[in-house]
Amino acid sequence: MRTITVELAARGYPVHVGEGLLDRADLLREAVAGRHVLLVTDENVAPHHLPGVRDALHGLQVATVVLPPGEQEKTLAQWTRLLEALAGLGASRDATVIALGGGVVGDMAGFAAATWMRGVRFVQLPTTLLAMVDSSVGGKTAVDLPQGKNLVGAFHQPALVLADTATLRTLPPRELRAGLAEVVKYAALGDIDFLTWLEGHAGQLLDRQPDALAEAIGRSVAHKAAIVARDETEAGERALLNLGHTFGHAIEAEQGFGGLVHGEAVAVGMVLAARLSARLGLCPAADGSRLASLLDALGLPTALPGGLAADALLARMRLDKKNVSGRLRLVLLDGLGAARVVPDVDEDAVRAVLSP
Repeated sequence: MRTITVELAARGYPVHVGEGLLDRADLLREAVAGRHVLLVTDENVAPHHLPGVRDALHGLQVATVVLPPGEQEKTLAQWTRLLEALAGLGASRDATVIALGGGVVGDMAGFAAATWMRGVRFVQLPTTLLAMVDSSVGGKTAVDLPQGKNLVGAFHQPALVLADTATLRTLPPRELRAGLAEVVKYAALGDIDFLTWLEGHAGQLLDRQPDALAEAIGRSVAHKAAIVARDETEAGERALLNLGHTFGHAIEAEQGFGGLVHGEAVAVGMVLAARLSARLGLCPAADGSRLASLLDALGLPTALPGGLAADALLARMRLDKKNVSGRLRLVLLDGLGAARVVPDVDEDAVRAVLSP
């Protein structure tokens, strides 16, 4: 087991990464504060992992909610369902909400924990690569609106993250590849050596070789933990973690959350961000080509899906939370391994990279 600690001003918490951690009832029980537990998962994860986690919580008052899978279910209606489950449980302020699943489950359960009685304890048990390396760490919780992704949410840090790499054996190949997009993000924004390592280990990662996955997860979590420790609520540096995301979220929303999955949309978004960076004279065009080649080697899309109009995507991008006074504020590249937040980005330049 490898442990990375997220050090925050108020408190820190451990992120444990390793094989078979969901079997460690001792680790899970230590993170539960009182006797009430809401366990949230989805229909894809429940058959594989729900019974074992419930067994680990034996003796506690546990309510379980099994959500339909998919980003389209990350809604205010489903969030209300979780709050009603907490009410039905009689959950007090020492209750614990446990998220067992991917990013959607984590975001939903985390937002319920953040808003029940103004905030109760929260534990993340990520079962997808994307959740392990990104959404389970850092305390961002949210639900979507039809107008855009993650527009309603709160910062609410977990008390514990248990990333059991054994759960990746049952992960569909598409979801594994989607998680690798977030791994590439950490390399592209701040670690060129890691990017070179990924280029040399793409095949091993796709083959789910344990050592390669453990290395990629550990390095990604360490990068995120360091940034979150310096900027918990995204007042500055943490915005860098959104490389490719403003484009990606716009794609997801414009497709009605039924086209590209999040990691795929981020992969396309990173390529678009690199092209925009080159267009603005911030980095060589060759860097964008190198990034696209790595993403392609990992089986990820690198081009905009058909049928998406540039102006429609731009309208979605204007709703991004990083914008200031209605002006686009994007994470762009000074070169692979070096990113920065650029304010007041020219919309005509963005429209050009969004146009066929």
